[in-house]
Amino acid sequence: MKKRCTWCGDDPLYTRYHDTEWGVPSRDDKHLFEMLLLEGAQAGLSWITVLRKREGYRALFDDFNAEKIARYTDRKLDTLLQDPRIIRNRLKVYGARQNARAFLRVREEFGSFSDYIWGFVEYQPVQNHWSAIKSVPAATPVSDRLSKDMKKRGFTFVGSTIMYAHMQSTGMVNDHTTDCFRHRECARMARRHTGG
Repeated sequence: MKKRCTWCGDDPLYTRYHDTEWGVPSRDDKHLFEMLLLEGAQAGLSWITVLRKREGYRALFDDFNAEKIARYTDRKLDTLLQDPRIIRNRLKVYGARQNARAFLRVREEFGSFSDYIWGFVEYQPVQNHWSAIKSVPAATPVSDRLSKDMKKRGFTFVGSTIMYAHMQSTGMVNDHTTDCFRHRECARMARRHTGG
C-alpha cells in the first residue's frame, strides 16, 4: 500500500490528482492558466469540489483558452452562470475573464506566463521536507510577493493563500510530506526542470 499525503483521503479522483499532478513542475502556460482559474474558483470551497467540476470548466471555458475567455461578453458570462457544471459564483465567473486579460498582458510582457511566475522562485522548484501535513504553511513570503504583484497587474482571486495553493499544484514547491511516495518522485522531477 502506497503512503500518501493525508489530505487526499481515498477518493479515486483525489488520489489520482495527488499521484499524477500535484507537485509536478509545470511550465506549460495553458496548464498554469487552468490552475489559476481553478484555484480561484476554489476560494471558500474544498478542492475536491473543484476537481469534480473540472471537466465542466474545460467544456464551458473553451478548454481554458485565455484568448477566447478574454473576449467573453457579459451575456456569455451570464449564460455560464446558469450552468451547474461549474461553480456559479458571479465574481468568480466574471473574474475568469479579468484574469484571462491580465494573463495575456503578462505573457506579452514576459514572453510567457511561465517565465513570469517561475521567476518568483528563481526558476527552481522549492524542495520542502515536511514530516506532517500540519507543518505545511497556507502561505509564505514568496506567495505574499506573488499575490501582491499579480493584484497590481489586474488579477483577481489571487490572494496569498490561493497563490500558494497554485504554487503547490504546479510544482513550484514540493509540499508532499516526506513519508509520501510522491515526495521523492517530485524531487527528481524538479532536478530536470531547472533553468529559466
